[in-house]
Amino acid sequence: MIIVGGEALVDLVPDRSGGYLPIPGGSPANTAVGLGRLGTPTALLARLADDRLGALLRAHLETSNVDLRYLAASTAPTTLAVVDVDRDGVADYSFYIDGCADGGWQVADLPSALPPDAALHVGGSFALAVEPMAAVFETLLSREHPQRVITFDPNIRPSLIGDDTAVRARLRRWLGMVDVVKVSADDLRWIAPGRPLADVVSEWHDQGAALVVVTRGAEGVHASGPTGHVDLPALPVDVVDTVGAGDAFMAGLLAAFDRNDLLTRTNLTTVTHVELTDTVTYAQRVAAITCTRPGADSPWFDELLPDEVRCVT
Repeated sequence: MIIVGGEALVDLVPDRSGGYLPIPGGSPANTAVGLGRLGTPTALLARLADDRLGALLRAHLETSNVDLRYLAASTAPTTLAVVDVDRDGVADYSFYIDGCADGGWQVADLPSALPPDAALHVGGSFALAVEPMAAVFETLLSREHPQRVITFDPNIRPSLIGDDTAVRARLRRWLGMVDVVKVSADDLRWIAPGRPLADVVSEWHDQGAALVVVTRGAEGVHASGPTGHVDLPALPVDVVDTVGAGDAFMAGLLAAFDRNDLLTRTNLTTVTHVELTDTVTYAQRVAAITCTRPGADSPWFDELLPDEVRCVT
């Protein structure tokens, strides 16, 4: 199983009438949904409100095959993100957290133990930047790092960050406790402004990450592992919007790692060039499909099968 930790919220997405549609979202929740739809056993570790929007989130997760055993119940309302999509389909977000479910994290919300054979993925956006959630998830990472593979997507949201210095210091600590890092080019511009990509990737390897994957939009993907790096061009696609594309990529990456039995520390440190290329290619396909439809609507497993196989099954 892959346990995904972080926020679960509702995106308020503009509709054609000038209003907003409530759409289940949150980067970690999107990643868990993507994994569940790809057939990977997945559970979400999050705080979920006991309100109508919380019920919407719960139904969305359940129908996407996400295990809900690690959800913590919250009496506060559901966390919200108001989404603005520009003419190129790129999304911007305004968040409402204070007094909401994700604003009330406590260490007591963490499960006392996780299955010994599970991997842990942490989505950074809220967990890295928003207190007290950040302190709780640092406790989780410190506790689980000696016991299992941990993957991490910083998913930097500058609008959430009040103290750049504190968040960068926390990020450095977290990078010393994770095995796989997926980061976007936009994230890197905030994390290491002006620094060459190769220098940052090398530094993260030195801190302990076996694999570093950098998504660069139209410029494709750079991935670095124990046998060197690969650079893959972007897949041509008619973009409707990019909402959830990075989360879908992360889900595809993790699903491919899991399917190929790579989510152990021993196997991650021996990933071959071919394995890394195949894994990233699969993740690109998952993200590309997501970009062709509105919102964080990641594909199901059979949507990635060749047409002739899909027809037979």
